[in-house]
Amino acid sequence: MFLYAYVDILNFFTPGVIDDILDGRVFEFDLSQTFSTTALTLMAIPILMVVLSMTLPARANRITNLIVASLYVPVTAFNAVGESWLYFYGLGIVLELILLALILRYAWTWPRTTPSATMATSPDRETVHWDAA
Repeated sequence: MFLYAYVDILNFFTPGVIDDILDGRVFEFDLSQTFSTTALTLMAIPILMVVLSMTLPARANRITNLIVASLYVPVTAFNAVGESWLYFYGLGIVLELILLALILRYAWTWPRTTPSATMATSPDRETVHWDAA
């Protein structure tokens, strides 16, 4: 989430970007309500995923992360199209893709159910017994 935001914010320092925005264009797109709504949605989803990853049950969490991360891989790769600052965007995109790959890996290997709350100690630890004297 932060990489998406910071790459976009730091992009304002790229020569000509502010002039293009003032002329009503972002990248190759005309600034419009549709563009702004799409951009907001693309940023809101990762923000919501932070909350959903902490609140959804294990199975729903796993499925949601697999779907969203899979959909964001092409969205992230699309950001490289036509960019002149290849090192800047390349680094941002590579970092975003690494994080998406980690999300996919962790979501794929997550347990399918929530661990039982009744297990107070791990299997490799001894249970402490108190003897009444």
